[in-house]
Amino acid sequence: MIRVLVAEDQSAVRAGLVLILRSAPDIDVVGEATDGEQAVAMARELRPDLVLMDVQMPRLDGVSATRQVVAEQLADVLVLTTFDLDEYVFGALRAGAAGFLLKNTEAKDLIEAVRTVARGEGLIAPAVTRRLIAEFGAKPARQPAADPSVLDCLTRREREVLACLGEGLSNADIATRLSMAEATVKTHVSRLLGKLELRSRVQAAVLAQELGM
Repeated sequence: MIRVLVAEDQSAVRAGLVLILRSAPDIDVVGEATDGEQAVAMARELRPDLVLMDVQMPRLDGVSATRQVVAEQLADVLVLTTFDLDEYVFGALRAGAAGFLLKNTEAKDLIEAVRTVARGEGLIAPAVTRRLIAEFGAKPARQPAADPSVLDCLTRREREVLACLGEGLSNADIATRLSMAEATVKTHVSRLLGKLELRSRVQAAVLAQELGM
């Protein structure tokens, strides 16, 4: 069973999310939080596998809550957002969120996204990821671009995999693109995340975009 904590301040939206998740035989909603502070406290108490986190909540916003949950290694975080909240999403990804979903996501896609993150796949929906990253790329950078020298520690193959992550490709897509086994892709992803000191595949994708890969 995948144990999920739902953090959403709007009761109707939260009820809908819980109803959808509980319809899946392999997902167990272990708690519901109505604000960021409660989400962090419940994550500490319940130790869920995943927190489904809204970005806009009272007392403590979703980005700050995500940062605390990830820093304490309490759970993976899947962020809920809309495209008019890019700044919040970018902050959440930098805070270590494993991925994100749009609030208008179909029920079946929400369930599959939870399963995907539980499997360790940070890039949830490649098409959506590419669109969001494109949105970031179209805006002037508010922070200095990453230093290309950070890639010096990577092998040529790891750089190729990182570039694929920047395009929002899944492990299966990368395996096809680079003509390698999917298990090998997972190994390369794990190694490059460790070398670059990144918490998630999504952070790697953002870095690849910042470096123009």
